[in-house]
Amino acid sequence: MPTNRQHRSLGRLALIALTLVGASAVTAGIAQAQTPRVTPSGMDVPRYVSLKYGQVNARVGPDEEHRLLWIYQAKGLPVQVVAETREWRRICDPEGGVAWVHKRTTDGRRTAMRVQASPLPLRAQPKAGARVTAYLAGRATANLDKCEKGWCRLKAGGESGWAPESEIWGASPRVQCKE
Repeated sequence: MPTNRQHRSLGRLALIALTLVGASAVTAGIAQAQTPRVTPSGMDVPRYVSLKYGQVNARVGPDEEHRLLWIYQAKGLPVQVVAETREWRRICDPEGGVAWVHKRTTDGRRTAMRVQASPLPLRAQPKAGARVTAYLAGRATANLDKCEKGWCRLKAGGESGWAPESEIWGASPRVQCKE
């Protein structure tokens, strides 16, 4: 409370106003608690990263002692971090697999994947009728530059273009795998 005496002249209205401000602060605290949880890395979960190496061990749990599930053999594969510890990331992959990988095996660079087998036309502008500049092969990955209004700009093999967000894996903000 300020030390000047003018606050006393406000009386009951000031008390009501302060009560409302206090209630707003509590409500804001509750709303803030519902935002993405604090993680050891300080980054939001879920979020996308890519695999840094051509071989990455996927484990049942967050430790070298946990059973090996499989080995990813796709450098640059987009994965979604759905949970984390200080050293490990629980990831979801484009085929729905969920596993733990060490944080050193992931890269913050965003990539996206054309999951379907058919090629995806990349367009000069983010609209359906725009000129096709290149094609992203089926089951291929590309660097994800940015997404806006349902379209994502992809770069691969020296070419770039826009693709509908719904046609690639690695852009949707929703959790992609059911655990």
